[in-house]
Amino acid sequence: MDKIHLIIADDHPVVRNGLVGMLESQPDLIILGEASDGEAAVHLATTLEPQVVLMDLRMPGMDGVTAIREIKKRCPDIHILVLTTYDSDSDILPAIEAGATGYLLKDSSREDLFGAIRAAARGESVVAPAVTALLMERMRAPAEEKLSIRELEVLGLVSEGASNADIADRLHISQATVKSHLVHIFGKLGVSDRTAAVTVALQRGILHLD
Repeated sequence: MDKIHLIIADDHPVVRNGLVGMLESQPDLIILGEASDGEAAVHLATTLEPQVVLMDLRMPGMDGVTAIREIKKRCPDIHILVLTTYDSDSDILPAIEAGATGYLLKDSSREDLFGAIRAAARGESVVAPAVTALLMERMRAPAEEKLSIRELEVLGLVSEGASNADIADRLHISQATVKSHLVHIFGKLGVSDRTAAVTVALQRGILHLD
């Protein structure tokens, strides 16, 4: 049986201990090391060169997405399997874009985790069913819902009650450009005013208020 060498990156010791105990029950899964943050994960991965890194996303210091990007830049042959509790597209998409081979949730079964690690070691993409459904929903979303990053910034400031002049000042753009962005936002959301734009964006999950 081919051995699969692993590194576990998670900032919670209890989680790491639980994963170690679970994975050590499988004779083909060999744990080379553990990291409590992204920087340590990058160091271990580039030094030990495992086939697979189990990567949490939200860790102190360097986060998981940055760590994924750094590892893939230095060691492109290492496969990174995200293992997290977060299933929002704001977490999933950056991780996949950074180079993650797969995305699994921490409530996955032992068998699913073992299978995902083995698949990741073969370079196969593994994505939790709930994550797949979310990605498919996003891909099917009407084109008018997909605002640009700048449009999202403008809409976010509108939701805070900022005037066109305030937005122009904060984003270092002209008021004419702000008005142009608002016209595009209204068209994409199918609305005709600022209040409706914010309301629709909140209903559709495009905009989130803290």
